[in-house]
Amino acid sequence: MSTLKADTVTAKSTDTAVTIQGNGSGGITMSSATTFSSTMAVNGVMTLGAAIAGADNQLGRVNLKDYGIVTNPIGSTGGGTQDIDVSLGNSVSATVDTSANTFTFSNPTASDEMCGFSLVLTNGGSQTVNWPASVDWAGGTAPTLTTSGIDILVFFTIDGGTIWHGMVASADSKSP
Repeated sequence: MSTLKADTVTAKSTDTAVTIQGNGSGGITMSSATTFSSTMAVNGVMTLGAAIAGADNQLGRVNLKDYGIVTNPIGSTGGGTQDIDVSLGNSVSATVDTSANTFTFSNPTASDEMCGFSLVLTNGGSQTVNWPASVDWAGGTAPTLTTSGIDILVFFTIDGGTIWHGMVASADSKSP
């Protein structure tokens, strides 16, 4: 194993393991060019200053605390066809405002993974809303949506979007 101690490290190693230790209390900063092709172990706190691109790999044995889910704020649907692209966020908000709306769903994860999203839909019952034929509803019937108010719907698939299971999490959601 090689142990590297320096303010700036550029290392090429054929060893099976490389240990990088910071000098002093400043910690270690890794640039955007940092690539690990093997296992990386962090003992202590690791602070991320940017996104992690998981490239459809697994992250295991994780406890989440104070996390957020990216929202895709569609806004007014304007009638016609409105695609909900899950790759843009697993929380979606939309307002039905004019003429019939047909929702489509795109870019779910692979068929061996569960993929889901929540939809906060405002005034969904004010116009006709059509759902993809791939959505299965409890009892086989789409819910009646609120004409003037908010409904919260949840959709998930375990087969890459062949079948989406749809359910109402909260109908006519409002404070008492």
